[in-house]
Amino acid sequence: MALIVKKFGGSSVANAERVFNVANIIVNDYKKGNDVIVVVSAQGDTTDDLIEKAKEINPDGASKREMDMLLSAGEQISISLLAMAIEKLGYPVISLLGWQAGFNTDSHYGFARIKNLNTERLKNEIDKRNIVIVAGFQGINRYDDITTLGRGGSDTSAVAIAASMKADLCQIYTDVDGVYSADPRKVDTAKKMDEITYDEMLELAAMGAQVLNNRSVEMAKKYNVELEVLSSLENKPGTIVKEIVKMEKTLIKGVAKDTNVTRISIVGVADTPGIAFKIFNKLAQAKVNVDTILQSVGRDGTKDITFTVPGDQCKTALKALENAKDIIDYKEISCNEKIAKVSIVGAGMESNPGVAAKMFEALYDAGININMISTSEIKISVLIDVDYADRAVKAVHDKFID
Repeated sequence: MALIVKKFGGSSVANAERVFNVANIIVNDYKKGNDVIVVVSAQGDTTDDLIEKAKEINPDGASKREMDMLLSAGEQISISLLAMAIEKLGYPVISLLGWQAGFNTDSHYGFARIKNLNTERLKNEIDKRNIVIVAGFQGINRYDDITTLGRGGSDTSAVAIAASMKADLCQIYTDVDGVYSADPRKVDTAKKMDEITYDEMLELAAMGAQVLNNRSVEMAKKYNVELEVLSSLENKPGTIVKEIVKMEKTLIKGVAKDTNVTRISIVGVADTPGIAFKIFNKLAQAKVNVDTILQSVGRDGTKDITFTVPGDQCKTALKALENAKDIIDYKEISCNEKIAKVSIVGAGMESNPGVAAKMFEALYDAGININMISTSEIKISVLIDVDYADRAVKAVHDKFID
């Protein structure tokens, strides 16, 4: 008997037919004698619909606390409907909201971090041989307020449960049947991988691949939770994400794009020690995630600093910098939201010279200009015009992956 944690995304439970499909997947494992805990996202486009409803009431933006209260309702609907479907099939089941399942978070509304997970309720329900359905994406803070974990938070919820409960397997069900070398909906030559390392998956997730949330991969790596990414619509093996894979390291595992990117340039800051600290400390205090950073060579006593942030954090970043103008003392700030980040990821590139040149050649052949470049041991990312993102992914994919 094994303990299996399963997570189903919104498309997997989008309507009654799919809810019953998911219910049957769960029941099939339960009938084999396994204990099953399931994490579910809101149905279909429910979260987006709720955001639009909020905008109808307050176009200028509601408070983050009230947005969390609103958005958490989507998962409450999906877990109860799924529990009803399993009840109808004749099996014992209980649905739990995030706080009922023991998720305690900090108070960063909209992007809360899990502080701890009290598993007492989960263990009690499993001991009763109940199938447990948990609302993903949410928890409760020290003020007893509902919080949400941000986009993709249900993946993080599932991995947190798997780690805390020492589950034998954590399965992430999506609308694709595994992890591909590129988005198979955009690149028809994309290849499915049987296995991928945590580090490679983490880079792909962070660079825009929408199969797994990067926070969930970080947690899986930290607690050695073996993940399987598979389809809820097709009954076949998916892709295993783990520490070590059996196959020899291939040069490039995948190509990803991220269009939720904004490039911010701070022009004319003083070319003095500590200026970078002042800038990025203010952004850190505002909880802004900074990625690619480029600093120009100082001249005439000033320099320019350019960096990228997630598109949905652009306003927060700009406000933090404007409020700190007297401390940073810059001439102007420019912002470009019409960009995309295209990345190649693969552990094999560490020992293969010329990878960057090959990527840049592919972009040159496709007539695509590069704005910024960022590298690590297993990743190369470029910033380009957003209109060329899909063309760039295909050109780079065709260059590296047969």
